[in-house]
This record gives sequence, structure tokens and C-alpha cells, in this order.
Amino acid sequence: MFLRNDQFEQAGGTAVRSFGHAAVPLDLSLVDRLRSGFESIDWTPDLGARIGSRDWFRGTATCVALLAATYALSPGLARPIVGETPAALRGAAWDNARAQAIAPLAWGADTGQRMAANDLVRPLGESPDRPHLPFSSAMSDGDSLAALLRRAGATRNDIAQISDLVGGVMSLDDIRPGTRFEGVLGPRARKSDPRPIETLSFQPAFDFRLTVTRGANGLSMQRQAIAIDDTPLRIQGLAGSSLYKSMRAAGVPAQAAADYLKAMATRISLTSDVTAGDPFDIILKQRRAATGEVELGDVVYAGLNLGNRKVQLVKWSGNSDDDDSGDWYDANGGETRRQGFVGLPVNGRVSSSFGMRLHPILGYYRMHKGIDIACPYGSPVYAVVDGTVNWAGQKGGYGNFIGIQGPGGIGTGYGHLSRIGVRSGERVQRGDLVGYSGNSGLSTGPHLHFEVYRSGAAVNPRGFSFSTMAALSGGALRAFKAKVASLMSVHVGTTR
Repeated sequence: MFLRNDQFEQAGGTAVRSFGHAAVPLDLSLVDRLRSGFESIDWTPDLGARIGSRDWFRGTATCVALLAATYALSPGLARPIVGETPAALRGAAWDNARAQAIAPLAWGADTGQRMAANDLVRPLGESPDRPHLPFSSAMSDGDSLAALLRRAGATRNDIAQISDLVGGVMSLDDIRPGTRFEGVLGPRARKSDPRPIETLSFQPAFDFRLTVTRGANGLSMQRQAIAIDDTPLRIQGLAGSSLYKSMRAAGVPAQAAADYLKAMATRISLTSDVTAGDPFDIILKQRRAATGEVELGDVVYAGLNLGNRKVQLVKWSGNSDDDDSGDWYDANGGETRRQGFVGLPVNGRVSSSFGMRLHPILGYYRMHKGIDIACPYGSPVYAVVDGTVNWAGQKGGYGNFIGIQGPGGIGTGYGHLSRIGVRSGERVQRGDLVGYSGNSGLSTGPHLHFEVYRSGAAVNPRGFSFSTMAALSGGALRAFKAKVASLMSVHVGTTR
């Protein structure tokens, strides 16, 4: 393609010329001259060439004029263009269309034309009863087996027999909420009568299933064992900006993450020792059923690599098959250190130290008998020693206050709480949740006031240690090392 003004050569390189007669001027009228002039004008030039020339401006004006005309003739962007719609079907046309349509029965679906009844059609007095009726139901909190079967429509005799059969295998109160029951009810003599149970199947526990069937001799029950894999679940990751949030994002349950932090708080300061790049390692008890259910248990191993120091804790009670009631031991073998408390009773930073200070509200200097730990409102507060609660309630400027009297004349106090989780006279153990931080009493913001007493005199909590030593030897040490080796052989699993 060539533009009209392009020069090109033909064969022989000779330019094209006209050698005819000379042009003779024609005497044209004004209208003809105007028409000829308009026809010679290029109204749609290439706007990408000769920018700024007279032809380019003329083409731009043409483009703008066309756009303006289009916009002026359009109905507008906000107004839809109304189109013609067909009228709704009525009468026989609607019946024919409905007979060929695919729709739910509730919307009038049908097949074929409706035919009028003839003399061979006899109306029924009532619809026939279904011989067998399947049902499915789940047990809710506070529900019982008898109430569930009664709602399903079973007979009293069958409910009593099934309760006796199941009660011979397990306590009826031990059936877990959420257990799904599936069964089939049999035929009945009258519609007003309850139905007998033909079959009933449910899984009341994690490792077995019960099936009740009706035979020639009445109801009988079979118990089917479910294969269980007890391989623990191991999860690893980086601490990130928040160790708790990083563990939750990796799939660690909330309670297990809290137990991990409590164990680590007995060895390190979670606020100053942990950096974003430190890897964490946690192993949980896990039970996987052959039917696909997964049940996660307690934390049995807690590890944290601090770069120049590695913290490895194993829960041990002296029985390798039951670690739930054990204590945390270092996984280095030999003499194993067991500390009561080194970190803080709440996750936060120390905002005010022990000693004389200017009270922020009263405005004069007086003794600050503890330390203030800045933390978000409602943060969990844990006991740092075993002992007995000797105060749980309001206490002047302390607001909501908890006092715990420990062994050897050691006492601890927790003030400005938002909620108290223990009662006076209650026994608590180290690491138990006793309350939640707050802003009650004479306080300028959410924090925890923590103080320690020795024989009734206040001491600096930052310089006090609740450490004890425990040593394993002989068979206990060998069993402990075998337990550690077994845990270290667990491969890293996938998140849930």
C-alpha cells in the first residue's frame, strides 16, 4: 500500500508523465467548484503523520466532531436502553411450556400433559406409610442417647434396649458431643405409633464404632475397632514478629501454643531473647484414625534455636507412655535443670522497675513494691510458683488483685487485673492461668503490677529466682534419653 503522495518508479526507472494534450480550463459553476473543492479535501488524514500541519488539525477536528455527535445522540451512560420483552405465557401455552421444562417440583415441574381422571381412578383416603425410614442426627451439648432416639421416632422398648447395650460397653455420658447417628426405622402398625429400629450405627469414641441391628432374636450390637496411628505431629517455623502468631499460622492449636510459651518462659525472656529469625520446633501428641479423624493432644517437645543457644525441653513424668502430668526437662541428658520461673508472668515488657518513684497519679514519691509489665488489655497472667490463693478480689489502688502464698515464705501478687480466674483458698501450680491483665485501680493504662514477697518483705522480682534442680540417673535417665531420641526421629509433618 502507498500513500497518494509517495513517489515510485516503474520499470526502467522512468517517472510516469503525461504526454497528452495540454489541459484546457473548464468553465464550471460555483456549485460545481464547491463540490470539487470538498471532494479534493482529505477529511480523514492519518493523525500519526505530519503532526501539526493543516491537514492534521482538520482531521483532529473531524474526530472530535464525530465523538461529540455520538455522545449527543446517545441515551446516556446511566439510562439503560429499553428493549422489547415477550409477554408472559398464559393458559395452554404456559401448560405446554411447563410440561417440557426442567424445574424443582416445588416450582410446578411436571412431565406431559395433565389428564383428567376417568372411571378407573379411585382416590385414596390417605397416603400409604413408608415401610422403612432412614434418619441421621447428631448429638449436641447436654443431649442424651435416649432423647436423640426419641426425637427420631423410635419405640420406648428399643430405646431402653439400645441404652442397655451401649451402657455395657461405655458410659452413656462419655458419648462425645457432635457424634453422628445414622439408622433406619422399620414399618409400624399405625401412623400414630412409633417405629422400631432396624439398624443404628455411630462412633461414640475415637477408636471404635458401634452398630446395632435387628435380627430374629431382637436387637444386637457389634463393636468394630478402628486402627489408630499415634505418630506425633512435628511443626517447625520461624518466630517472626510474634512467636505465638507464627505458631498459629503454622497450624499449632491455640492451647498448644500457649503451653509452648509457658514452657519457654521458664528458661528465657520471650520479649528480649527471641528474634524474628529464630526457628521454633514443637511436637504434639496426635492420633489419626483409619476413618480420617485427627485428634491433637498436649505438647511433648518444645524447641527454640536462639543462634548461640538452643533451648530443648521435653515433658517427662517418669513414664514414657504418659507425659501429661510431667514437668519440663532440658533435653541434654545427664543433670536436667528444672526451673520454676525466670521470665515474666505475662507476655510484655517491664515499663516501671522496683524502688522509689514518682507516682504517676498521686504525684509524689513513694516505694514501688513491684514491677509494672506493659501488655495488651486482657493478656493471660500465669502463676510463677505453686501455692495457695490468699487474696482474690478488690484491694485498694491495686484494683483487682491476686495474692498467692508459696512454700518457704515466698509470696507473689498480681494487680490491676481485668478478670480474676481463681478463688481464695484455691491451690494453684506454677504455670496455671490465674487471671487477665487490665487497667483496674490506680492505673494509667493496661498493664500488670507484679510483686514478690519473702517472709512478708517486698523484694525485687527481677533479682529473684524460683529455680530448682532435678537430676535423672540410672534407669530413669536411660528411659528419658530413649524418649528424647524417639521424639527427635519424628519427621516434620504438614499443617492441618
